[in-house]
Amino acid sequence: MINGPGLFSDIGKRAKDLLTKDYISDQKFTVSTCSDTGLALTSTAVKKGGLSTGDVTAQYKYRNTVIDVKVDTESNITTTFTITDIIPSSKAIASFKLPDYTSGKLEVQYLHHHATFTAAAILNKSPAIDVSATIGTPTIAFGAEAGYDTTSGNFTKYTAGIGVTKPESSASIILGDKGDAIRASYLHHLDQPKRSSVVGEISRKFSTNQNTFTVGGSYAIDQLTLVKAKLNNHGKLGALLQHEVIPKSVFTISSEVDTKALDKAPRFGLSLALKP
Repeated sequence: MINGPGLFSDIGKRAKDLLTKDYISDQKFTVSTCSDTGLALTSTAVKKGGLSTGDVTAQYKYRNTVIDVKVDTESNITTTFTITDIIPSSKAIASFKLPDYTSGKLEVQYLHHHATFTAAAILNKSPAIDVSATIGTPTIAFGAEAGYDTTSGNFTKYTAGIGVTKPESSASIILGDKGDAIRASYLHHLDQPKRSSVVGEISRKFSTNQNTFTVGGSYAIDQLTLVKAKLNNHGKLGALLQHEVIPKSVFTISSEVDTKALDKAPRFGLSLALKP
């Protein structure tokens, strides 16, 4: 695809991933296999509290087409077709879920050197439409997104943002919730190999005058082991340890503690992902 400003969803993504990705509060086990024919199978089992769920996903790649079929423990079947470069620098994604016949969705993405555009629609009698666009370069991007309900004739959301990305840092400001919330984040890599990083994020909801400030960081102890931690002004402290037990197979243990209520038991999460 074209190297440009990226999608609107990419604005602030690096900071968000450092603060949220791989922090889990349940037990998760994933096994993946693949073949030379382009077929890949992934089985996932999740235990959260006393409830166990799971799913199996099959993915098949052929030239510029990817087909994903997912079956979960409730007998829901989700199928997704992804086709790239129908026209240059484009991607089309179509998905539907059975037995829910009203869950079909069609999304089109177009990426250019200095602009990107996406449009998505729910395929039912009264479709909801989401559109987003960004302009800029890989270094700086301005973007906006909006959602429209064709039944009520009202906008369900509108969001605007700006992101600045450099090799050693990234920053973003996003105005969302129809102008009722603002979020600003900054991530900085402390060394050239990006083994250690720090991040700060502040958000404010105007209707409730509520502010949330979160700081976090990550450090690669070696090529196989990563530690992360985060803390917000409400006293929520999270930490995780991630280790590559064998090539491409990762074990993760994470926990969260409410430092303002130490009488409550901390939450723990475990994850093991085995890949060929």
